[in-house]
This record gives sequence, C-alpha cells and structure tokens, in this order.
Amino acid sequence: MIDQNENPWKTTKSEVKYDNAWIKVTENTTINADNDDGIYGVVHYKNIALGIIPLDEDYNTWLIGQYRYPLNQYSWEICEGGGIRNEDNLESAKRELHEELGIKADNWQELLKMHLSNSVSDEEGIIYIAKGLSYFNPEPESGEVLELKKIPFNEVYEMVMNGDITDSLTVAGILKAKLLIDKGEL
Repeated sequence: MIDQNENPWKTTKSEVKYDNAWIKVTENTTINADNDDGIYGVVHYKNIALGIIPLDEDYNTWLIGQYRYPLNQYSWEICEGGGIRNEDNLESAKRELHEELGIKADNWQELLKMHLSNSVSDEEGIIYIAKGLSYFNPEPESGEVLELKKIPFNEVYEMVMNGDITDSLTVAGILKAKLLIDKGEL
C-alpha cells in the first residue's frame, strides 16, 4: 500500500524563473521515485480563484462574457475573481459579485473547493452560491470589458453539457449546483 503522506519526489535545487504580482514560476531539479533525475516546474498563484453563482428566486443566474487573453478567445463564465491569500475569501467573493454584476446577496453557501491544475500549479478555487439578491450598478475594475447575461440556470447547465462553456470553475460549479438543485438541497 502506498503511503499517501510520503512525497516520492526529492528536490535537490529550486530556482525562481519568473515572479510578478499574480504568479511565481519555480523550476525544481528533482529525483523521482525511480531515482531518475528530472525537472519539475511549478506555478504558484498568489491569489485564490473565486467563483460565485448568484441564483434569484426563479433560479436565474448570470454569466459574464469576456475575452481571455491566454486562450485568445471569448469565454462565458460565472462571476469570478481573485481572493488575496490571508484575507477572508467570502468577503472577497462578495466584493467580486458587486463589482462585476452589481449584485449583493444576503445568503451565501460554499459550494466546493478545488485545485484547478494540480499537475503544474498550486492554484486553489472556491465556488459560492449567492441567494437573497439585491441589484445595483456594476463597478468593474479598470481594463475589464465584461458582457453580462441573465439566464435561466438550466440553460447554463445545457451550455456546460454542450461544451459551450469550458471554464473550469464554471463547469464544476454548475454541475455541482445542478445536482444539489435536483436533490432539492439548493
């Protein structure tokens, strides 16, 4: 049986190759479990990825459309943003919902936590459900060009199932929310 607490990798050297306000990339010289030499690059995210699925009393939600530079394509997503480590994640999620959609919520529920690409990064994500909504004007950050769309939750679910939405936080959040809605737990 494998000891799940034992790291089979040995790191002999670490060198930061890139560092900015959002990420740090480290190249590690390693020895793997077979005693073979190698390298392992790790991307460290300085923020926690946050996703918010607001649901109104009729189970409508909102999607945000924006051009995603790394993908070189447009993407429809749930409300997302970065939470600063060592700050309250829920407060950061509340700020993002208000900034991007102009929505405040009375009721919050953590839906799930996930690692977004654990083969190369330590990026963590947390998704929340927001209910008891009130509406204000969005206040997006400078440089954000966002398209907002109010849509029935089941249509968003169909977009995920059809492959029209590929963003990982959105896919995971919508699928888990659908399961809970169908069980009458959300």
